[in-house]
Amino acid sequence: MLLMADTHLPKRARDLPEALWRAVDEADLVVHAGDWVDVRLLDELEARSRRLVACWGNNDHGELRERLPEVATVEVEGITLGVVHETGQAKGREARMAAAYPHLDVLVFGHSHIPWDTTTTTGLRLLNPGSPTDRRRQPHCTYMTLSLDSGEVQDLVMHPLPRA
Repeated sequence: MLLMADTHLPKRARDLPEALWRAVDEADLVVHAGDWVDVRLLDELEARSRRLVACWGNNDHGELRERLPEVATVEVEGITLGVVHETGQAKGREARMAAAYPHLDVLVFGHSHIPWDTTTTTGLRLLNPGSPTDRRRQPHCTYMTLSLDSGEVQDLVMHPLPRA
């Protein structure tokens, strides 16, 4: 499974990095947690992904909001996975998300461009893959990959991308 968010095409980059496109081609499931900006990337990911689960973000309007939900939910490999763009400030995030999404096992989110991996007291895993095109205050642009096995997140890897 491949996780990305905050691509902001074509404002932050003309295209996704080639390493990320290769990872898309290899992934069984691609998850995008919003802030696409241009519907062209949605079309390309739908065409290239074996399976795509995605939501819209605060910078997405028009056709993106028509085609994508605010919150996407899917069952995959014994996991109930949710995808949402915004979760609010970091302080108190675990408690807020555990209360808002008690039915989920994993919640993928974006917005901050800051990678995140925590587990709430209720067992909800919160994952933010960062951004593959706009690192903000981070040392690298990033995306995540992971596998699911027997209802568990396995082999989570944060992939740093070279600076453009």
